[in-house]
Amino acid sequence: MTRSEKPQKTARTALLAALDNALEGLTRAEVQRRAGLSELRPAQALRALNELIDSGLVRAQGETKARRYVATRTAGAAPPVDAAADGALPVSVDGEAIRRQVTRPITHRPPASYVRGFLDSYHPNETYYLPAATRRHLMDLGQTTPTPRPGGTYARQIFQRLLIDLSWNSSRLEGNTYSLLDTERLLIDDQAASGKDQVEKQMILNHKAAIEWMVEVAGVEPLRIRSSVLRNLHALLMENQVGDRADEGRVRTRPVLIGGSTFIPLAIPQQIEECLTQVALVADAITDPFEQSFFLLVHLPYLQPFIDGNKRTARLAANLPIIRDNLRPLTFADVPERAFVEAVLGVYELRRVELLRDVFTWSYERSCARYTAVQQSLGEPDPFRLAHRVLIKETVAALVRAGHGAEDIDDAIAPFTARLPARDRPRFHAVVEAELRGLNEGNFGRLGLRPSEYETWAEHRHAATSKPGHQ
Repeated sequence: MTRSEKPQKTARTALLAALDNALEGLTRAEVQRRAGLSELRPAQALRALNELIDSGLVRAQGETKARRYVATRTAGAAPPVDAAADGALPVSVDGEAIRRQVTRPITHRPPASYVRGFLDSYHPNETYYLPAATRRHLMDLGQTTPTPRPGGTYARQIFQRLLIDLSWNSSRLEGNTYSLLDTERLLIDDQAASGKDQVEKQMILNHKAAIEWMVEVAGVEPLRIRSSVLRNLHALLMENQVGDRADEGRVRTRPVLIGGSTFIPLAIPQQIEECLTQVALVADAITDPFEQSFFLLVHLPYLQPFIDGNKRTARLAANLPIIRDNLRPLTFADVPERAFVEAVLGVYELRRVELLRDVFTWSYERSCARYTAVQQSLGEPDPFRLAHRVLIKETVAALVRAGHGAEDIDDAIAPFTARLPARDRPRFHAVVEAELRGLNEGNFGRLGLRPSEYETWAEHRHAATSKPGHQ
């Protein structure tokens, strides 16, 4: 290092440290004074700050004299360090301190019980786990359109990709060994991977059902966070995955233990029920979608309201406000299983959210990078399909139940097209016909069809098209 490089590096270090806990950011002069670098010329300070921006450690907000500088990836805590052993997930100094505590031998970690006060102390829109700078950063990344649209519009636009990515990543974080390609073949072509356990197949198919339900609900009514919504989400995720079918969507009635942790969850059923209701009501009152998402990711696993599947329920529940507000989804792309487990242990045993916040922020950045490219490749959604989506779904489902194929719908579609202005009927007919041609075993669920209904229709269509002389 040359003599000229050393002072510049020292200045960068001091400036970055000065931004620690400056949640609203600092101007160039403020950060320079706080760093004790008043003797530094403004041009030198700006050059050092720009180098920090280029390295991804700092980002700028605003223009010219109003510009403020904010440390990134620290959630307002401290300069980032790469605490993941594989170097994949940078975390803050606070996050690293948590990680060091929860990775000590379990015999060196004191027992920790559920503390109701952790939930009681959170006041919606007054308490924040995500600093303002982080919330603004995530909102900037997550925006998909400058104009408001009905809830779930964006999720339907990228539905197939969302279905595969979120199902695979959430299942992977549970130890599922299906590959991304295996997952795609299962969800799209109904082709199970050879040599894999049936439990793994069921887990992925359950994710599919739960994601379909979330997207569908968001499209037909304002999506509110209620304990009933969380229980239904759990029931979909855990179908045929728990010993007692009554436990699917039911608040647990017996104690559970957390493997590899000193945490002892709440054991009294009535209190668990009360806390789940409180978690839902508090979450629903939060106005910022990312704070709402992260709150659910913190408190659902911490409460352990269900006999099993609490973390996967939390991962999907964290997407409820994101889907509702047409933001890019949180798919937990590339998050190492160990990093997620350690972050949740920090909540369980220490009631500290900083490490999970690091994982959440980094994961959302990764997800947004992916879905920015996906959105660019898809273009804008079809306004006609968007305007008539409910009638399209109703019509196609009715035609399927009546056994019609794309080639014989002229008369059967008439009662449905009669609801539309004459100018829209030809386009509507063409859309319904295309939907019938594209219907397969991997997408009938979005029409609300039962497997038996689809199978009956498919067999009928196969028989009809196999007749001699069929064109």
